Amino acid sequence: MKKYISLAMVFVVVLFITAMIIRGSNDSEEVYDEFVLPIEHNDSPVADNFVGQQLLGLEIPRYDFEVIEQIMVKRGFAVSFNPNTKLPNWVAYELTADETDGPWARKGLRFVQDPDCPLRQADNEDYRNSGYARGHLAPAGDMKWDSLAMVESFYFTNCMPQDIKFNNGKWNQLENKVRQWARKYGRVYVVCGPVFTEEDTLRIGANGVAVPDACFKALLIPKEDTFSAIAFLMWNGGEERPLKDCACTVDELEAMLSMDFFYNLPDGIENAVEDTVVARDWGF
Repeated sequence: MKKYISLAMVFVVVLFITAMIIRGSNDSEEVYDEFVLPIEHNDSPVADNFVGQQLLGLEIPRYDFEVIEQIMVKRGFAVSFNPNTKLPNWVAYELTADETDGPWARKGLRFVQDPDCPLRQADNEDYRNSGYARGHLAPAGDMKWDSLAMVESFYFTNCMPQDIKFNNGKWNQLENKVRQWARKYGRVYVVCGPVFTEEDTLRIGANGVAVPDACFKALLIPKEDTFSAIAFLMWNGGEERPLKDCACTVDELEAMLSMDFFYNLPDGIENAVEDTVVARDWGF
């Protein structure tokens, strides 16, 4: 990604991202405060996952077009933060069997703004009386293995507005299944984030935090000498379908979001695992 781009390219990126990511508009200058160039990384304890301008790891995705973002590498996950939506574009991490449990609890923690992110973020007032829960992308339940990872999971750069019933219900059910799969297969690579499908995007709070229409999660597990993958698309409110009915192939999710998941796999393996779901691998 170029460090500097022309003003004309900025307008192209803005228009494209507005159409493809936000899929909505808001006339308030409180929401669209500025557009910024990507900031590649912060000085985190796991910054060795970042080389030059490319993050390493099978869990890291990429878009098929330029996005406005700040990429940060946290103790337990990587995040692409969007200053327009005030949400992550995506959060990605590897969860091992050993990391599915640990001594560090979420008790006493509450969401706070991310000190590593200089961009405008959501705050607790945005959510107050909004009817939406502060929904984790990388769940606190996956961060019990490390105290810093647990604390950082409560940054607003890892948060999105979720329907309360959905947050406590189907989304939580899927998070629990991810931990089960990590224990069964030794590790699971996770990518998740918001999805916008409507023409008008609902915003909450003085910071204009975008409310996603749906949430996605793409998963990859090692399987003998290869891998197996699955994706989920779940509606942010009123989602009553069984998990298996929310599942799709990674290829299908990529086509919808214009994203490329698990691109660090060898091409032959990537193509094979992303165009099908092997139901028995996932207990369906």
